[in-house]
Amino acid sequence: MKEGEDIIQILELFGGIGAPRKALINLGIPIRSIDYVEIDEKAVRSYNAIFNKDLKYKTQSVVGWNLKPDILIHGSPCQDFSIAGKQKGADLGKRTRSSLMWETINIIKQMGVWKPKFVIWENVKNVLSKHMRHNFNKYLDEMNNMGYTSNFEILNAIDFGLPQKRERVFTVSCLSGTFFNFNILEKQKTPNISELLEDTEEEKYIVTQPSMLKKINIKDGVFGGRVEIIKDFCKTITTKQMRCPNSGVIDLGDGRYRYLTELECWRLQGYSDEDFYNALSVHPGRKGKLNGALYKQAGNSIPIPILESIFKELIQSEIHLKTKCG
Repeated sequence: MKEGEDIIQILELFGGIGAPRKALINLGIPIRSIDYVEIDEKAVRSYNAIFNKDLKYKTQSVVGWNLKPDILIHGSPCQDFSIAGKQKGADLGKRTRSSLMWETINIIKQMGVWKPKFVIWENVKNVLSKHMRHNFNKYLDEMNNMGYTSNFEILNAIDFGLPQKRERVFTVSCLSGTFFNFNILEKQKTPNISELLEDTEEEKYIVTQPSMLKKINIKDGVFGGRVEIIKDFCKTITTKQMRCPNSGVIDLGDGRYRYLTELECWRLQGYSDEDFYNALSVHPGRKGKLNGALYKQAGNSIPIPILESIFKELIQSEIHLKTKCG
């Protein structure tokens, strides 16, 4: 870090395993995570292991009001918005997991005069459906009432260098009065998924459950089920692989199929192998069994390269604004 160089202060709500922090570190941007809020104790352990040179956090459900972040990132729970869930919604006061999005609004309001320059919200595409859109619109209205201009876009991980078809809604709210331009985000060429796969036929990853094999349902070489065979890319990384639908399965070429490994799922979200093994050190799992904690943490994460692209544009626009005003 250069002497006198600005440090970006971030506040991570529903922080998971720290995708925003990883993205900024990967960009070489000096940052300070002034607080991190996450109620999943296992995710906190992984977060601490990944960022083991920094302050250790405990699980938290509330945040102090005296913080002054430049960027607030919240990926509030998606289960009650998701088609895969029961679509309970996120109406204020309904006490669903997804309704915790209103806590973010409350936190910003309680900050008083100081407000984050940028607020980023990530959630499932179904938040824009006719049944959920009223909550999304209310969120935009609340941000507008606090002085933010907001813009949103559905972004796909496969356009940002990850061979994973994962569409999520990203909303960027700016306090400067400008709309964030998603059209100029830097995208990356995506490699074939084979470049991220392990060479393994370990027994625990082989699909043996009749219910899952039935969902693959290959007849006369034609796919007929809901569990797809992975070719160039996979479907959305889910919190569990031994389920339907899932991210897809790997064809081993001899009538057998295997699930994606925990490491592969982390790679497909943009994490390094070092990140994964740091998390594995605190969640070793049971021998011969799939590691549920590490699958869940990957499935709940935000693709790091998408955040890198968003942060890069935000930082550049902030520098431009300072130059222009100066």
